[in-house]
Amino acid sequence: MIRSETGDDGAEGGGVTAERRRPGRRPGSADTRGEIVVAARKIFAEKGFDKATIRGIAREAGVDPALVHHYFDTKEGIFVAALHLPVDPSKVIPLVLEGPREEVGERVARFILTMTADPMAREPIVALVRSAMTNERVVAMIREFMTRAILERVAVGLDIPPLRMEAAFAQMFGVVLLRYVLQVEPVASVDIEELVGLLAPTIQRYLGAD
Repeated sequence: MIRSETGDDGAEGGGVTAERRRPGRRPGSADTRGEIVVAARKIFAEKGFDKATIRGIAREAGVDPALVHHYFDTKEGIFVAALHLPVDPSKVIPLVLEGPREEVGERVARFILTMTADPMAREPIVALVRSAMTNERVVAMIREFMTRAILERVAVGLDIPPLRMEAAFAQMFGVVLLRYVLQVEPVASVDIEELVGLLAPTIQRYLGAD
């Protein structure tokens, strides 16, 4: 595996001059994208979301940072791929923020409940929740990602205090936990639209403009 001897700021280290790699697939590599994902998973686990960098992931994978951007665009994008998350916040958040402000609570509730209704989308989320219950590193990594990539962005987009966004998220997280992890009835089997109707006013109170 080829490693660069340069730091994230591009300065050479250890007196070794590393040849600058051109963006593109490495010779002999059949799955460069997959190797980047493996490297990203390792870096995120070691450093957490905040301290992990595209350059650091590229060094671990032995590729140019431009190639990481080519495949994943942003750090959030590669985090989603590395943890097999069902959605990329950078693509979903604009959709949630669009539309009438007085309906944002309904949009949030319906989106989360509809997404987690799909077993393929729900599986990695449930796996992360279970891991977070016993693994402090997983907790820190998820907390950093949720805070930076989702909660803060939505709070800024809606121009509300972060506490309101966190309260809304806690409400929805609790419902998903009861519905799919603990499987508490009747929450576990009630129709999605009934849950949306029940939860939307509360989420709206947190997120709406008062």
